Amino acid sequence: MSDSTMEKMLGLLRIRIHRGINLAIRDVHLRSSDPYVVVRMGKQKLKTRVVKKNVNPEWNEDLTLSIADPNTPIKLMVFDRDTFTFDDKMGDAEFDIKPFIEAVKMRLEGLPDGTIITRVKPSRQNCLSEESNIIWINGKTVQKMFLRLRNVERGELELQLQWIDIPGSRGL
Repeated sequence: MSDSTMEKMLGLLRIRIHRGINLAIRDVHLRSSDPYVVVRMGKQKLKTRVVKKNVNPEWNEDLTLSIADPNTPIKLMVFDRDTFTFDDKMGDAEFDIKPFIEAVKMRLEGLPDGTIITRVKPSRQNCLSEESNIIWINGKTVQKMFLRLRNVERGELELQLQWIDIPGSRGL
């Protein structure tokens, strides 16, 4: 990375894509799907592996985005992998990292494990299916969230955010 990139970057956001819950069936004859998740933020695009024949897949995969602008929303899209045709859409969601970034900026130290820093309520402006807590665990600020997929008949994603400071970047 060039020095100018390092100056602009605030840090890294590790997104652990835990699992999908009750995802849509796209392979009708198998009554299942072969889902994977695409994570996009600005020009960055990351993908999980495909989980075969499962509408409740467990990925437990870490994807890391470099964050320069905390106002850019993170978009998630779920697809069903198809061999001979285009992959089918299985819904999308997006979330705002501003509340999480604000909690990281507090630079909290020495809190008891499990302390809730902030609560983010579900609203029409976000895809949260339930309240999401930003908590202090093992000396780190972590946010666990359940996102309701849009543009699909059903499905949710469970994921967790964790901030990684980069030595030499301007940081938060």
